[in-house]
Order: sequence, then C-alpha cells, then structure tokens
Amino acid sequence: MDLANQVAIVTGASSGIGEAAAMLFAEHGASVLLGARRKDRLEAVAARIRDNGGTAEVLAGDVQDDSYHRALVAHAERCFGGVDIALNNAGTLGRLGPLTEMTRETWDEVIATNLSSGFHAAKCQLPAMLKRGGGSLIFTSSFVGHTIGLPGMASYAAAKAGLIGLTQVLAVENGARGIRVNALLPGGTLTEIAPMDAATRATISGFHALRRMATPAEIAQAALFLASARSSFVTGSAMLVDGGNSILKC
Repeated sequence: MDLANQVAIVTGASSGIGEAAAMLFAEHGASVLLGARRKDRLEAVAARIRDNGGTAEVLAGDVQDDSYHRALVAHAERCFGGVDIALNNAGTLGRLGPLTEMTRETWDEVIATNLSSGFHAAKCQLPAMLKRGGGSLIFTSSFVGHTIGLPGMASYAAAKAGLIGLTQVLAVENGARGIRVNALLPGGTLTEIAPMDAATRATISGFHALRRMATPAEIAQAALFLASARSSFVTGSAMLVDGGNSILKC
C-alpha cells in the first residue's frame, strides 16, 4: 500500500476534493484525520472510510483559526502517533466581482481561508513531521492566478498564487530535513462550489483541452501521488492537474 503506516491530515474533507482524497488516502493504508467546519459531514465521510476497512478520526473547526491547526496536530498525535502527510485543501471562492466593487470583508475572508490558513497549518504541521523524520506537505492551489486570470476572482487568484510562493519557500527551507512541499493546481472540478446549471458547466468544460471538468476522484489521484513515496524527488512544484486548461488558447 502506498501510504501504509502513514498518518494524514486532510482539511476541507467534508466534500469535494478533500473528501475524495481522504477516502483514497485511507484506501491506500493511511490513518486519516478529517478536518472541516461541518462535523456531520465529516462523520459521514469517516463512517464510509471505516465501512471500507480504513481508519479515520474527525475534528471539526475553522481553518482560519490557528488554534484549530494546533488541535488537529495534537489530535493526530494522540490518536495515531504523529503526522506524515497533510493536504491543506480547505478553501472558498468568496463573492465574485470586479476589484473596485469588492469589500474589504470579502478580501479578508478569502485571503484568511485560502492563504493564511496555509501559514497556520504549516507552522503546526512541520514540527510534527520533523518528529517523524520527514513528510509530505501539500497545499491545494489553483490554475487561477498562476496560468490564467479570470474576471471577478482577484482575491481568490491572489490567495492561491500566494500558496505557490509559500510552497516554494517551505520546500527550500525543509527539503534537507526530509519534508517535501508541493502545491496541487486542479482545473475546473465538479464540486459543490462548481456552477450547477448545465450551460455554465458546458462553458467551463470548453476551457479545458479535455473538453470536460474533472471529478474530485481524479484530483485525489494526483494528491495521492504527491503524498506517497512515488513522488520522492518532487518538491517545490506547482503541479497542474487542469485537463489542459492552461495550454488551451482557442
């Protein structure tokens, strides 16, 4: 098993990419600690993991709060003995619109949820990984703000681009200590925050060379690669899993 005897924290695990990754990590042998705000949804994901023979625990909270990340690490150490993998996946789009019409509240909320949460998470997770002799730290970023800009998404793009910069610095700071740090950049994915109407989804699908959106399970496979020893020489990367979105110009 790729992740046998490994312990993984996954935030944003109540739905979408986080849920799919948590299920896949557990299927491949990891003990998984699920984090998000919706405890009932987390419990449902954990129940499915256990029903499939996996190991999972739940701790609900807000990723904007640094004390929540301390609690996640402490819970993982208490339940499973440490932390080897972290997929910091929780995020929000925020209210979309031109920057000139964006409120400070919207800006702060998106930056806090998508970027500052990564700072809080890494500050707690890195020392725990060092206790285990190394690990894999992953941030869910985006192609938005990296290969393209989309109107109305200034705060989201800024936050997700910031995660790539954070990834690069942490990879350099911690590579010699056995910790790999990477950013995962999904393309359009069929999650709860994706548009529901068929016309909009068709338009978004057309942005991709594959002419479709991804399923959360497809993005989870890329997260598994970064979490496992199969990516042992991969660090500091902004790994595009975008269905060719970034290369399509017509």
